[in-house]
Amino acid sequence: MTANLRPTLRVGFVTGATPDKWARAWRERRRERLELVPVTEDEQVEGVRDGSLDMALVRLPVDTDDLHCIRLYDEVPVVVAGLEHVVGAVDEVTLEDLADEQLVRPHASGWTPTAEQLEWPPMSEKDAIETVAAGTGVVVVPMSVARLHQRKDVVTRPVTDLEPTTIALVWLRDRDDDVTQAFVGVVRGRRVTSSR
Repeated sequence: MTANLRPTLRVGFVTGATPDKWARAWRERRRERLELVPVTEDEQVEGVRDGSLDMALVRLPVDTDDLHCIRLYDEVPVVVAGLEHVVGAVDEVTLEDLADEQLVRPHASGWTPTAEQLEWPPMSEKDAIETVAAGTGVVVVPMSVARLHQRKDVVTRPVTDLEPTTIALVWLRDRDDDVTQAFVGVVRGRRVTSSR
């Protein structure tokens, strides 16, 4: 079996991040292979630190002491609830509107409704959305995650007074080669002829 001699750039991407446009631009410009690797929020920087990933598209906040970090875009937070839930009657909600709800999965910001909360087992975003689809509680996730796990039996509404989440590109501080900088250039929208 012949080994592939072209180097490969391995870029992780957290659930809901959309690396497709950057991957297309990379493949048009560069000879190096690009491998996109899905990662969860819990493991989004592990691969970069252990060397199994060269870079990663992560959802902030993450510890960046040993990482370069470029903020790319913000995501709108949304509440997802069962189809018959009262939030379906409005265009958007506030945290006060959700004060009496059961939050089936903790929100990354630490926000919790004021109503006494039940003990929920740990669950993925997909599992949380399936749970609320059954008419139990609500979950607050970035809009991109809600779209990824979209279902006909849920409603999704923006939460206007919750801070947006941010997708960022991270890589190790001691990694500053031409391939890395070329990918940074792609995500920053530099043209092929642009310099750093």
